[in-house]
Amino acid sequence: MNTINNKRRKESKDKIEKIFVNLIQTKEINEISVTEICKEAGLNRSTFYANYLDVYDLAEKVVKRIEEDVFSLYKEERETKNNSHNYLKLFKHIKDNQLFYKTYFKLNMNKHYIFTEYDKNLSKIMFDDKYIDYHIEFFMAGLNAIIKKWLNNGCLESPKEINRILQDEYKHIVINK
Repeated sequence: MNTINNKRRKESKDKIEKIFVNLIQTKEINEISVTEICKEAGLNRSTFYANYLDVYDLAEKVVKRIEEDVFSLYKEERETKNNSHNYLKLFKHIKDNQLFYKTYFKLNMNKHYIFTEYDKNLSKIMFDDKYIDYHIEFFMAGLNAIIKKWLNNGCLESPKEINRILQDEYKHIVINK
């Protein structure tokens, strides 16, 4: 496929996803139709079906895109196997992409955590690796609860403030051990 068609296809997909993300803020997924998305996007249904099977496939791809974006934030750390415990870049990304993250949580309804990297080396130091699955679950649930609360409040606090809240909570775990 030539560059012009690739660019046009990407623009169409971006348009479809943007409209879907806006619609899902006020509707349930089963209330959104392909026809509605295409009408708002000014695209033919054939354009939609060239990229997605249905609205649920679109939702799945939007969720996957968000997960890939988050995963890419920490690419260097995974490659070097060095966890910096830097959640600030995640919080900055969330603040810049609030609608996508709200969509992520609405579509996933707690099926997945947005951020699944957990430092197992730190867990060995802090907890002697005992009951690690419980510690991971506790940390991930807490992190996601902070993110959801922040999103629901319109991300009024800065990413730095949210990072500080997380650090303060995490310190209590270390102090109380």
